Amino acid sequence: MARRKQHKTEELMLIPFLDILCSLIGVLVLIIVVLVVAQTQRINGRTPEELHRAQEFMRMKKLKEENLLKFAGVEEKLQALEKLKEESVAKSERRKMLEDQLTNADALREKGKADQLDAEKLKLEIERLKVEIRGLTEAEPNLRKKIEDLLAEITKLQAPEKKEPRVLVNPAGSGLAEGTVIFFADAAGDKLTYYWNEKDKAVVAAVPEVIVSDVNFNAFLESVKKIPQSKIIFLLREDGMNCFNLGAGWAQSKYGFKPEQVGKLPVPGRGELDMKLFGKLLGKLPAPAPEPPPGAQPPKQ
Repeated sequence: MARRKQHKTEELMLIPFLDILCSLIGVLVLIIVVLVVAQTQRINGRTPEELHRAQEFMRMKKLKEENLLKFAGVEEKLQALEKLKEESVAKSERRKMLEDQLTNADALREKGKADQLDAEKLKLEIERLKVEIRGLTEAEPNLRKKIEDLLAEITKLQAPEKKEPRVLVNPAGSGLAEGTVIFFADAAGDKLTYYWNEKDKAVVAAVPEVIVSDVNFNAFLESVKKIPQSKIIFLLREDGMNCFNLGAGWAQSKYGFKPEQVGKLPVPGRGELDMKLFGKLLGKLPAPAPEPPPGAQPPKQ
């Protein structure tokens, strides 16, 4: 019997296809990295400095609106106060006029000249004047009380906001080794305030794009990292956890700060920080010179 002819099956090699796929993935990763780096340098077509100025402008605009709303109430109360004063003066003048009329009427009656007038009408007029005078006399203290209340309320509205007491940062229990150099950062809400030394400080917005691209903040982290046994302590306000995560995370991921080099310490209140108890442990770095205003001429050499 004749054997059935066997067909050979051709094998499909997938290696070239996988090479192309890996190359394509590599190109896509490279494009994504380039886009991310470009995004950290410019946000929505604006530089980080422009973004920071825009955020500061929005904060100042909000503060202005709050102040306008606050002093609009003061203006209304001042107008009400002027109206009450005018009403009080008018009633006082009318009472004086009525008292004069009443005195004249009594004088006419005492002199016997009342017979020239209608005695009944004169009597009714005298009684009416007495009632009006009594009503005005009784209303005057109430008006004065309203005026005093308005003045007290206006004074309260115009009084400056109470300044928060300074927050004394206590190093007790921190377990700092001898020779440690401490730098501080104040994490509060939407801003991170970092201290170059005991007096000089700078502020950066607690936004990921700004944190990673702010020139001064990155210079601060780089300078601190170069100091032996340096450490940054983030002083946490009640709403500063997100701010701490951004600042500490960038310090560790970008500049290689070890976990023990980044600490956090909760502090109460909103007052200015006072770190004098740390004494010689306080780190000291020269603060960068402030940028000249736009359009300013550079100093002559």
